[in-house]
Formats: sequence, C-alpha cells, structure tokens
Amino acid sequence: MTLKNAKRIYWTGAVLTSLWFGASGFFELTRNPIVWDITLKLGYPAYFIYVLGVAKLSGIIVLLVPDKLLRLKEWVFAGIFFDIIFAFSSKLTIVGPAGTIDAIIAFIMVTVTYLMYRSIYPANYVYPLASVKK
Repeated sequence: MTLKNAKRIYWTGAVLTSLWFGASGFFELTRNPIVWDITLKLGYPAYFIYVLGVAKLSGIIVLLVPDKLLRLKEWVFAGIFFDIIFAFSSKLTIVGPAGTIDAIIAFIMVTVTYLMYRSIYPANYVYPLASVKK
C-alpha cells in the first residue's frame, strides 16, 4: 500500500471516528435523553457521562491535529478502544447481542484507522541514555 492511500484511509477513518465520538461526546455533555437513558440503563453513574463526554471531545481534537501530538494520539486511540470495549460488554450484558452492532462497527472502523496511523507514523521508541549499554 502506498503512503498516499494509507493517508487517505487514515484521514477518512479519523474524520468518521471524530464525527461518531464527537456527536456522542456532545450528546453526553448536553444531556441528550436518548444517550443519557441508555448510559444510565447500562449502569454507569451520571458523573461518569460528563467525564466521558469531555474525554471524547478532547480526544477528537487531538486526533484531528495533523502530524503533531503523535504520542498523545496513541492515548486517544487507547481511550477509544476502551470506550468501545466497555460499551460492547455493557450492551451485551444488559441489552443483548443485537445491541452490540454499533460497537462492532466502531471497533472495525477504529482498528483500520489505527493500523493506517501506524503505517504512516511507525513507532520508534527511544530508550533513555542510562539504559544504553557501553
């Protein structure tokens, strides 16, 4: 795959992820009854919904900054994956398998986006000088 195609797929996925999680974060912060009712039904406390909304909106801002904040983007992807996994398991337990379709779609979309992110920005972890053998 060419770098150009990887960037296209990444940015398409980043925009779709930002729209999905941005809308969710906005609805959580504005107390949208549909989002709040589902989240409360899943057993999460009300204060958690606000924290989740702030985290989602902050994360998508980081995700959409081009070529910067690369390490922080790793944390954003991790947070998104945790959100999806918790949503999937909560919905599976409370609502049943039919309620997990959105989490499965989100997981596939974010996985492809993250794989393209890694192909564009390969990790090159640098160890501290103290751990370098002489």
